[in-house]
Amino acid sequence: MQICIIAPEQFAVPGNNSVEICILAIARQLVLRHKVTIVSRRMQGLPRFAELEQINIVRLPADSPSQYLNAVLNYIGAEAFDIIQVDNRPHLMAAVKRKTPQTPVVLFLHSLTFVPGTPKVAGSLEQADLIIANSHSLQRRLARRFPRRAQVIRVVPLGADLGRFVPSSTAERRRLRRVYRLPQTFTILFVGRVIPRKGVPVLIRAVHAIRKRLPVHLLIVGRGKPPYIRRLKGLARRLGVSVTFLGDVAHEEIHRLYQTADCFVCPSQGHESFGLVNVEAMASGLPVIASNNGGIREIVVSGVNGYLVDRYRAALPFSRYLLLLGRNPKLAESIGAQGRMDALQAFEWRHTAEHLEKIYLTLVPCQQEEPE
Repeated sequence: MQICIIAPEQFAVPGNNSVEICILAIARQLVLRHKVTIVSRRMQGLPRFAELEQINIVRLPADSPSQYLNAVLNYIGAEAFDIIQVDNRPHLMAAVKRKTPQTPVVLFLHSLTFVPGTPKVAGSLEQADLIIANSHSLQRRLARRFPRRAQVIRVVPLGADLGRFVPSSTAERRRLRRVYRLPQTFTILFVGRVIPRKGVPVLIRAVHAIRKRLPVHLLIVGRGKPPYIRRLKGLARRLGVSVTFLGDVAHEEIHRLYQTADCFVCPSQGHESFGLVNVEAMASGLPVIASNNGGIREIVVSGVNGYLVDRYRAALPFSRYLLLLGRNPKLAESIGAQGRMDALQAFEWRHTAEHLEKIYLTLVPCQQEEPE
């Protein structure tokens, strides 16, 4: 198949945001059997046309969403694809379908952010041949919000690079802590956008509650607005919490941060459609402590490969699990090992691409090759 994947206009591919990470990871698997083109935004320092691991990348001007939309429509109007996938932008998807009415067009949704329950969005979703959600939780919410489209929503879970996100030895963990200038103590990791709904203040308070009973260090990885970061640093300082804010780290390097840690915490305060970081942590052999909401509960099985926190707006439930893992290294190791096994079984990008491929083939009849 000739497959075109159209990224949102906000960030370039390759990129550090979860949507762009997913697009590239899926394309790397699909290109093993098909021809794949990624359409992305133009960025200074990146060529307009590039080939990455046999994936064609086309970068178009995107100073505004409308400029990007027009550039995308001009591009696909001059090309021929068997199927087009648009990620996270329903109105862009609808415009693409109108431009190429004979080509199957799929909308891959990673969250509810760009699909408020408005008549305009509902009208755009009517254009999709199929809608893909990254979790059953997202599928159910979309079906309730857009009941007319419920029958065309499919679920395709995401994955992780299981050759890169791997458990580290004690010696390697100590070495990496020296590299990143971290103390040699029980290390709690957070990875994600540092924004209010991700719950970092809850995590800081949770660490504060155990710091006198367990030597502990908190590592925060991800970008955030400077005023908000300053507030968080002030909170940690007032509470006496040992913390390192590393800021934005390229995704190509981020697996090393997982390998510095003893456990991973995802204290999200709002609905998480999937929670890619939890899979990356599990693949890295880390026990996960996460808010019991959205698609996270489809990844983390409480008491098996991590712990789910029901009262996730409070710090104390997180504290209890942190203390449990910090005081029981063998338990932490066992839960982390189970997480690694679960990731190997269910959350590999190869599986994601295979699910997508089957969906594509329901829309694009498989062409039989003539025998030689």
